Amino acid sequence: MRLLDISINSGTILRDWKKAIIIPIHKGGDCWVVKNYRLVSLTSVVHKQMEHVIAGYIRQVWEDRDWLYVGQHGFRPGYSCNSCKSQIITVCQDISDSLDEATRQDAIIIDFLKAFDLVPHDRLLKKIAASCVDSGVVIWIREFLIDHSQRVRVGEGHYSEEVRVTSGVPQRSVLGPLWFLAYVNDI
Repeated sequence: MRLLDISINSGTILRDWKKAIIIPIHKGGDCWVVKNYRLVSLTSVVHKQMEHVIAGYIRQVWEDRDWLYVGQHGFRPGYSCNSCKSQIITVCQDISDSLDEATRQDAIIIDFLKAFDLVPHDRLLKKIAASCVDSGVVIWIREFLIDHSQRVRVGEGHYSEEVRVTSGVPQRSVLGPLWFLAYVNDI
């Protein structure tokens, strides 16, 4: 906890905490096809613990202020994320109600394929700041996103060149899903 306090209060993050190693996990199918791999980002264990603390704080702020859109079911405790059952039930109920009431029901379906990779950091930070999260936490998030880098490990001891990450939120991280929720909340 002391390390988190120092990091938040100083608005700095150790350089090693901003580096990720990406491990490609084969999902099946042709092993030469990139789409057949799930990418898992490995980061510092200490940083991961800090993410848990910050995620708990952000969830509490958003819950206290009723900030998240009520129709948002993904990445939220208390909502079914197993095939988004709660979302499907809600949509089916809305359609059923509109049929009973003979009213019109419109639907827009958005495919968020690769959406985690495309989130612009500057807009994300503005949306997180607008969600009433403490400015020290926003600065910490900004510090994490700036100069964040990653490299891919293939096999044992073989690594790609390290590249700077200029957009997106870390997949398979603690904070990544929350950051994505902040980004899409006002859509």
